[in-house]
Amino acid sequence: KTRHWPWEVSLRMENEHMCGGALIDSSWVVTAAHCIQGTQEYSVMVGSSKLQPVSPSMALWVPVKDIIMHPRYWGRTFIIGDVALLRLRTPVTFSKYVQPICLPEPNFSVKVGTQCWVTGWSQVKQRFSANTTLTSELQEAEVFIIDNKRCDRIYHRKSLYPRIVPLVLGDMICATNYGENLCYGDSGGPLACEVEGRWILAGVLSWEKACARAQNPGVYTRVTRYTSWIKKQMSRGTLSGARTSPWLLLLSWLLRPPLGL
Repeated sequence: KTRHWPWEVSLRMENEHMCGGALIDSSWVVTAAHCIQGTQEYSVMVGSSKLQPVSPSMALWVPVKDIIMHPRYWGRTFIIGDVALLRLRTPVTFSKYVQPICLPEPNFSVKVGTQCWVTGWSQVKQRFSANTTLTSELQEAEVFIIDNKRCDRIYHRKSLYPRIVPLVLGDMICATNYGENLCYGDSGGPLACEVEGRWILAGVLSWEKACARAQNPGVYTRVTRYTSWIKKQMSRGTLSGARTSPWLLLLSWLLRPPLGL
């Protein structure tokens, strides 16, 4: 039944899978800012649903040239502005297995109840369970968009934070399937929704704690809030100076709070 998710990328550090990501252009990938740890050299693998492809004919490994973190991400909890752009050293060639996903327009509203898909090699699940390893084949789970207020209530149930402190903010979007296979997603990986025959990137998986309990909804960075920023960076991308400086990357990594609420 393998469907192709041709925009899915595996973000790697020293060829080890770290996070998911989504191809939005021949030279650009969207992932989560919290995936970027310090000043390491990153590469992405595109074109394969296998984490370690046996025949590397379809799979492509491309070094990452620039990393652009969203400016609101600094020094906060990793909950705000959890989005990063990766510019590839060489553009990829589109094929049946390598295709970009569309960015939603800033005014596009992803309606509650919309059926979407989350895909990945279950990097998230691994953090919470000693005996699970990454799946070698790309996994998919069907999910539905749920209302932010309802999502916030669910996360407050086991939280020490008072109700008045929102945990699920406006720049987030929640999705659930009321079962545990939500954890097939990777941090930084895409929440993809088919709207009028086009696949759009509705979210970027942000909260790793979503998998702590099966019934938890997944919490994603709401891409519509960042479309304008992403497009601006892509148009500036040809100019120098778009790169996030190494010391800022290091700083953000040092300031990362421990996981879990």
